[in-house]
Amino acid sequence: MRTVPAQDAFSRLTDRLPDVGARVIRWLLVINLICQTVIAVTGSVVRVTGSGLGCDTWPNCHPGTLVPVAHPELDAITQWIEFGNRLLSVGIGLVALLCVLAVLGHRPRRTRLARLTIVTLGGTLLQGLIGGITVLMDLRWWTVAVHLLVSMSLVWTAMLALRASGEGDREPRPLVPAPIRQLVATANGVLGALLVAGTLVTAAGPHAGDAATPRLNLPIDVLAQLHAELLFLFLGLLIALSFAFRAVSAPPRVWRGYWWLLGVVVAQGAIGMVQYWTGVPEVLVTLHVLGAALVVVAAAWLWTTLRDRGSVPTAFDPTKTNAIADSAGRRGEFASSK
Repeated sequence: MRTVPAQDAFSRLTDRLPDVGARVIRWLLVINLICQTVIAVTGSVVRVTGSGLGCDTWPNCHPGTLVPVAHPELDAITQWIEFGNRLLSVGIGLVALLCVLAVLGHRPRRTRLARLTIVTLGGTLLQGLIGGITVLMDLRWWTVAVHLLVSMSLVWTAMLALRASGEGDREPRPLVPAPIRQLVATANGVLGALLVAGTLVTAAGPHAGDAATPRLNLPIDVLAQLHAELLFLFLGLLIALSFAFRAVSAPPRVWRGYWWLLGVVVAQGAIGMVQYWTGVPEVLVTLHVLGAALVVVAAAWLWTTLRDRGSVPTAFDPTKTNAIADSAGRRGEFASSK
C-alpha cells in the first residue's frame, strides 16, 4: 500500500478549499485584527468589574454546567460578563480559522500570509487555554499578565497578516538604511518592556478581577514610575526616529506609519497620567488597554513600512494569456498583409 506524504495530503486537502478572492480575505483579516483588539479590551472589562471568577471553573462556567446558573455567592451580571467574554473568544477563534481556510484556498498560494494566519489561530487557541489556567489558579497576577501579553502579541501578528495581504512575497527590499531599521527594532523592544511594566502596575493596583485575589506585593508608585520612564524612553526613540527619517528622506508610507504611532503613543501617555492622578478609575483602565492595543497596531504598521515586497501576486489565467496571444497574432497577420 502506497503511503501519501503528509505534504501531498495537505496539498490535496487545501486544493478542495474554495478561492473566496483577495478582497474577501482582506476583509476577514480586518475583522480578525478588530477581534484580537476587542478581546483585550473586554478582558479589561472583566477585570475592572470584578467578574474574573464569575465563572469559577473552566471549561464549564460552574461545576456541571457550561452556562451561568443561579449561584448563592455570585450575581447574574458578574457571571454573564465572564461568560460573555468566553463566548466572544470562541467567535474570535472561528474568525481566525476562517482566515486560515480563506488564505489556504487562495490562488496563487501565499506561504508567508498562510503562516501568519496559522500562527494567529494557534495563538488564539493558546489564549483559551491560558484563560482557563488563569481561572483555575484564581486569577494569580502573573497568569493575568501572561494572558494580556499574549493578547498583545496576537494583535501584532494580526496586523502583520493584514499588511501582508496587501503586498507581494518577494524578498524584502529595505527602504531605509540598516541602522534606522535597528533603531525601530530597539523601539519595539522598549515597547515590549513597556507592556510588561504596565502589567506589573495593574498587578499591584486595585483591579484584580475578583475582590479576594491577592495583589502583587510591590510598591505601586515605584512600578508606575518605572512604567513612566519606559514611556519617556520610547518617546525619545520616536523623536530620534523623526530626525533619522528626515535625514534619509524616508518615503511617505514610512512617515504615515510614524505619525500614526507617535499620535497614539502621546494619547496613551495622557490617558495613563490621568488614570494615575485620578486613582485608576475603571473606565480609564479599559481605555488604557485599548490604547495599548492601538500602539501595538501602529508599531507593527510602522515596522512593515520599512521594506518593500513588491505588488500582490495575481493568479495565472490561461484564457487571458491566450486572448493576448491571439490578439498579437492577428495584429501580426494584419501588418504582414499590408
